[in-house]
Amino acid sequence: MTHILGNISIDTFLTEYWQKKPLLIKNGMPQIAGLLEPEDIKELALEEEVQARLLMQNPKNAEQWRVKKSPFVANDLKKLPPLHTLLVQAVDHWSLDVANLWQAFDFIPQWRRDDVMVSYAPAGGSVGRHFDQYDVFLVQGYGSRRWQLGQWCDNQTALVPDQPLRLLPEMQDVFFDEVLEVGDVLYVPPKLAHYGVAVGECLTYSFGFRMPNAAQLLERVVDHVIGDSELQAPLQDYRTKAYSAGLISSDELEALRLKLIESLKETLQDSESFTQAILPLLSESRDPDNLPEGFGIAKSELKQALQSGATLQREPAGRLIYLQQSASLEFWWNGEEIEVPNAQQGIAQKFADGLVLDQSNVTIDDYEFLTDWIGEGRIILNEME
Repeated sequence: MTHILGNISIDTFLTEYWQKKPLLIKNGMPQIAGLLEPEDIKELALEEEVQARLLMQNPKNAEQWRVKKSPFVANDLKKLPPLHTLLVQAVDHWSLDVANLWQAFDFIPQWRRDDVMVSYAPAGGSVGRHFDQYDVFLVQGYGSRRWQLGQWCDNQTALVPDQPLRLLPEMQDVFFDEVLEVGDVLYVPPKLAHYGVAVGECLTYSFGFRMPNAAQLLERVVDHVIGDSELQAPLQDYRTKAYSAGLISSDELEALRLKLIESLKETLQDSESFTQAILPLLSESRDPDNLPEGFGIAKSELKQALQSGATLQREPAGRLIYLQQSASLEFWWNGEEIEVPNAQQGIAQKFADGLVLDQSNVTIDDYEFLTDWIGEGRIILNEME
């Protein structure tokens, strides 16, 4: 699958647009047409394990919002106010067709992916004026939606008070006002205000890319070193003067602060320790509690299936990443390091890169490894119907 950037090269996009300015790619993803219908999203939202939200605007005052979260029952999606939006998270975990669309974004590493959210709205429906803290590609999958882009925002930007959503009171400095049709792609960088309104009944796919924040990284580093015996030993008290019994002095607080900085600095300067602390975070699935289970399959059954045209690919609900070491690759699956034999590292790398493999990619020596990974739920077998 080719990338979705149209006539713009990947290098140009990453240097001139990525996290800097928006980009509209007309008909950048034509293969999305007909992939899902509005009823598909409504039915998926009713599944117990699916994360979804229903956003409703007050018919008498569209600036007043109400939010209902899943799980839903059928009646929740009936008799809704005219202006509403249904948001379904991680649709790529439930649809292989949607999961395979990630291949169009393979110029951005897998560990940066969040999920594919699909929003359904009738005419006039929206999620309000807002900004995100992450990169997003908005792809029109059904119907049309009008998008406006405006001011740059930050943590100090004023929000509408007393609402269940982080909404902007108005769009300012609007420089983009376009209607997206099926297949059109709009890249929106972090912190840029945007506002999308359904022209008619529509579905919009949001391919989100997140970076971890500093608090998450610090938490993982602390968790990693918390059992270190040296760090559990009491700090030395270089006391040279007496203080009143009830006083903790600013000098003592400063000494504690410097000791903590010294300890963290030693940990952060150890690249191996930092790597082992952070890779569990970067390899975690977005929804680890709802990972499909694998199933047992004999090598002969797998061989016959592949000979009949079946394919293999990474389980889309999981996350498989690898780190290039000096002589081999180190693989991580859903927060844990896993062992991969040297002979199978090439095929494991292809799964991690999102490739769909067929019989031509498999050697006789791979079958035991592949049956193990199918049993572990790391890869799935797509059999011909």
